[in-house]
Amino acid sequence: MPMTATTVLTARALLLDMDGTLVNSDAVVERIWHRWAERHGLDGAEVMKVVHGRQGHASMALLLPGRPKERNLEDNARMLAEETVDMDGVVAIPGAPEFLAALVDHGLPHALVTSADVALSTARMRAAGLALPAVRVTAESVGASKPDPEGFLKGAAELGVAPEDCVVFEDSGAGIEAGRSAGMRVVGVGHRAGAHGPDALVRDLTQVRVEALGDGGIRLHIG
Repeated sequence: MPMTATTVLTARALLLDMDGTLVNSDAVVERIWHRWAERHGLDGAEVMKVVHGRQGHASMALLLPGRPKERNLEDNARMLAEETVDMDGVVAIPGAPEFLAALVDHGLPHALVTSADVALSTARMRAAGLALPAVRVTAESVGASKPDPEGFLKGAAELGVAPEDCVVFEDSGAGIEAGRSAGMRVVGVGHRAGAHGPDALVRDLTQVRVEALGDGGIRLHIG
């Protein structure tokens, strides 16, 4: 997905999704959800159009309307446990190690904002060889799943940065909607992001260069 020109964005903090943005976990996500779809007589391809970016129980609520919430939460807990021990095919998105290292080296404020829980996010980041940011907003931290903006707003608050001064990195429609609803600019990462109107779009994180500004701000060169 070539970009026609370099985009430059400035921010005071970055809020980073995990799956599809820093970590390529598509293989395990598809395995888990195709099995779930088969158990419930649903088309796996259609299920995959819904699940990216959302917490599992939120996806189930959309896919099986009227199903008791307790059943969805039970399924969600079981699937999270399955995902946490299945790291086959989990790798870093190209450029993610260098991108995270640049943020740490320059002391630039950033947070992980993921629909995964603590155990799954820790396992996947470790499997991909990526360092966990000091600030993390996980499934346990919020009452509502993306596309609700709660997670991104909480990440901004924990970093002490106004929402409008944050840039979100996301791959999914639900995540991009959440970032925009939070009043933030969004960089879309990967093939799923382009259809959802992010402010800038990259194939992967090799197309992002981070520059530290003298006032503690961040300049992103995208493209």
